[in-house]
Formats: sequence, C-alpha cells, structure tokens
Amino acid sequence: MRHFTTVDDIADLKKALDVAFDVKKHPFAYGHLGRNKTMVLIFFNSSLRTRLSTQKAALNLGMNTMVLNVNDDGWQLETEMGVVMDGSKPEHLREAVPVIGSYCDIIGVRSFARFQSREEDYGEKILNQFIEYAGVPVVSMEAATRHPLQSFADLMTIEELKTRERPRVVLTWAPHPRALPQAVANSFVEWMRRADYDLVVTHPAGYELAPEFMQDLRVEYDQEKAFKDADFIYAKNWASYSSYGQILSKDMNWTVDARKMAMTRNARFMHCLPVRRNMIVTDEVIDSPASVVIHEAANREWSAMAVLKMILENNP
Repeated sequence: MRHFTTVDDIADLKKALDVAFDVKKHPFAYGHLGRNKTMVLIFFNSSLRTRLSTQKAALNLGMNTMVLNVNDDGWQLETEMGVVMDGSKPEHLREAVPVIGSYCDIIGVRSFARFQSREEDYGEKILNQFIEYAGVPVVSMEAATRHPLQSFADLMTIEELKTRERPRVVLTWAPHPRALPQAVANSFVEWMRRADYDLVVTHPAGYELAPEFMQDLRVEYDQEKAFKDADFIYAKNWASYSSYGQILSKDMNWTVDARKMAMTRNARFMHCLPVRRNMIVTDEVIDSPASVVIHEAANREWSAMAVLKMILENNP
C-alpha cells in the first residue's frame, strides 16, 4: 500500500485488522520503522481525534511529526487551475504540495466537502492534487467523500465487541443543525459492505447516499423497523446528496433514544464524535453502558498506526 484513501487500498482486510490488533497490543514494538522519518499533517478543517490519534500513531512508530493548520498557520492556498491569482490566495497547491512533500516521508490531509459543487467534491480535487504532486505517500484524514481512518476504527470496534459472527449493523441518520458532509456515512457503508456484515441504512427520504457507495443495498425508511434485532447502532447526520448540501429535515423523531435502543438486540451505540447531545442521541443513551463511543475513539490511534505501519513497510 502506498496511499490510503479508501478501503480499496487494503488488499486483505483481515490481515489489516490483524495488524491493527497487533499494534494495539504492542504499541511501541515498531519504532524502528519510522526512525528518522517525518510525517506532515495538513488540516484544511478542524480536528480533535484525527489530529491527536494520527500524530500519536506516527510518534509510536518513531516518526517526527509536523502539523500545519492551513487556514491559521500558512498562506491561503488556491486549488483551481488556470485562474488569475489576483485575490486573497497568494500560493497554489501546485507549488505548495511538492514543497511539503520534499520535507517529509508521509503526508496526512484533512479536507472536507465544500458543498459548492457536488462534482468537485466527489472528484476529490484537493486530495488528488496531493497524491499527484507530493511525491510521497498520502493518507486521507477525512476527505470530501470518505473518512477511512474512522471507518477502520469502527470496524475494529465492532470486531472486538460483536457477539455473533455476522452482526446486524444499522447506520441511522439523525438530525443536526448544520449541513454535514456524507464522508463518514459513505465510508462506513463501504467498510461494512467489505466486512460482509448484515448492514442496514435508515434515513428520511431525500437523504439517499451516492449510488457508488450504496450499490444494491436497500434503504429502510422506517427507523424503528431498522433497529429491530440490531447489534450495533451507528448514528450520523449527513446533508442531502441529491439536493446537494441541503438540510431537508431536522426531524427530532430520528434522535436515538432509550425507547429505540430497547428495540434492538442489546445493541451498542456508536458515533464518530463530536456528537450533538439530545439531537443525534439522548444523554440517557450516550451515557449508558451501551455506548462505546470512547472505545471507538480510542481505536483511532490503532487504525492510524496500522495504516502508517503498512505504508512504512511497503515504502522503506
């Protein structure tokens, strides 16, 4: 593996899980792999878990790390080609990316959907420019359409806690005051399909995910029906894909509460965090023993470490 942007970059998912569980047991056993190597983490958007977990993973592997918050610490970067740069952005990604690549061995990039153009967001313009021009491996720390490090940690969490071989996993939309990207939902569906779990997606009409992620997976529009016999409930908001970037509903009837969790098979509650309490999920649920959001977040260190280990071993 050279770059990590999707589950498709992993040839053998079971072996990747073995790597993740191995580094979780032996977090400091592979420090030689990153000795005298540097990772640069580039953030176009805010971060807490992704920044800290990825930086910690790199440090565990013996790497030096540098962090750049583009909007606060550096020049504003132009991403379009062919423009006359007479505005507020004095530097182009075409020069910035290879310069950054010359200073490091791996680049992590976090760049959300902008909701200005569905075609541009789903074309992953910023992430792909890093891959094209950096000259070093690139790791997606969440892009416009996917959040693979999060989904890898989600998969680890389910594998650790499942009580039957093929658990029933439900991805449910929940209300939110802002328009959020589809990246986490897209990626979760992609990884759960690859793991061959019994996956159910439930949301109001108008919130259908992109066809390339759903493929032949059927949507259950009745949330309560979807919850029945579930082993894991993964709650997440996303804006509309068809009416791109729009909020079509803030229906609080979709909030995950104790009554709905009681319909499940003693399901665990999951969320990528940060979570809007009493919109996405009630206090009663997220503070209950069913909630595994902290366990899930802690696994972010190990999913990132597994990815970096595999990249370092394949790109010495």
